[in-house]
Amino acid sequence: MSTRSVQRKISTHESLGVTLLLIGVALSYLLLFLGLPLATVFVEAFKKGWELYLSALMEPDAWAAIKLTLIAAGIAVPANLVFGVAAAWAIAKFEFKGKSLLITLIDLPFAVSPVVSGLVYVLLFGAQGWFGHWLQAHDIRLIFAVPGIVLATIFVTFPFIARELIPLMQSQGKEEEEAAVSLGASGWQTFWRVTLPNIKWGLLYGVILCNARAMGEFGAVSVVSGHIRGLTNTMPLHVEILYNEYNFVAAFAVASLLALLALLTLVIKSLVEWQAKRSGEPLH
Repeated sequence: MSTRSVQRKISTHESLGVTLLLIGVALSYLLLFLGLPLATVFVEAFKKGWELYLSALMEPDAWAAIKLTLIAAGIAVPANLVFGVAAAWAIAKFEFKGKSLLITLIDLPFAVSPVVSGLVYVLLFGAQGWFGHWLQAHDIRLIFAVPGIVLATIFVTFPFIARELIPLMQSQGKEEEEAAVSLGASGWQTFWRVTLPNIKWGLLYGVILCNARAMGEFGAVSVVSGHIRGLTNTMPLHVEILYNEYNFVAAFAVASLLALLALLTLVIKSLVEWQAKRSGEPLH
């Protein structure tokens, strides 16, 4: 055994007491800040029985919020999938001027507050915004309408897929693509038969994260939605309105549905990680 291996083994070896202490601290932290709040959501949601729980979810405004959340995520995720794959492919496989600028722009939503990004959309497309008069003249409404919610959702979620794929595709290199091209494959054939199979697990992982953020987005959507009940309220906004109206059972019922979607996302994410590890393909 080499000296480095011995040092690594010694440096990572701890006594049973220290190991149990670290595990206990981690579990206690998770229980206090994750498990307890999550359990409270479900306890409060079912506090007055199944009938009130189901009626809160089937109420027209709640159903409209659920549908709008699914619509926004259903548009934002495919749009970001196309952008993320294209951006990652360009950054990882080609050299061009402005590459560093493109990477910086991809990271922009991580640096900008969602509320600020929503405000920018209002300043651009609102009634008194830069393009507001032109939009009104052509009877196009973006702000306080579904299109604005979709745009805000796309903005805050577009880094997720690209940021999962860029390091993965960079680590894989471009030798396989170059070999395919040298054998006569076209660009599309190279992508579909070489690049895509190599990134499928990382791509699915990025889609899961993007979808989770899209359904749970609050800040940017809150600014551009106008909080019109039954029309422009997503599930997080509907929870806020119900809670402010002291309708706690309905608020926690809708919140529990969001929590269930989050838990389902975690299960799918774990399955993807397990399958990727089993097949020996990296996710990042």
